[in-house]
Amino acid sequence: MSDLAVRSAVPATAPETLEKIANYEQEVRKMPQIHIQTEHLFHAGMYARTIRLAARVAITSVLIKIPTTIIVNGRCRVFTGEWLDLSGYNVIPANGGRKLLYITAEPTQITMLFPSNAKTVEEAERQFTEEFEMLLSRSCNDDVVTVTGVEPCPA
Repeated sequence: MSDLAVRSAVPATAPETLEKIANYEQEVRKMPQIHIQTEHLFHAGMYARTIRLAARVAITSVLIKIPTTIIVNGRCRVFTGEWLDLSGYNVIPANGGRKLLYITAEPTQITMLFPSNAKTVEEAERQFTEEFEMLLSRSCNDDVVTVTGVEPCPA
């Protein structure tokens, strides 16, 4: 069972935790960086972005300003201010104002999704973060973008 299974939602990140993650990021950026492809899906008024990570990879998220759902499939540790262990398939509510650190123990997929009226990846990225220029999808040219054209259900 995953540590997050007993929690209601990933909380906003405390200022002291943001500082710890920022210090870690500065050190990691000195090392060779791996290529991570992002898969983007626009469907029925929802935007989802998925990354697939190999074992023994460490990444940090940008500061996510809105509530989203995170789906983690694999085995990893997540630093939210404390270390949490995830194993298997996890659907996790996550509050806005958060920045997380992930370290994978085996191949792991991470998907973040939220309601969006965005029509492009750039619009969706600006919707969930002010740090959009730091996103890997801004520096990679092999991302996969799928737009189904299916509108959300009427209210």
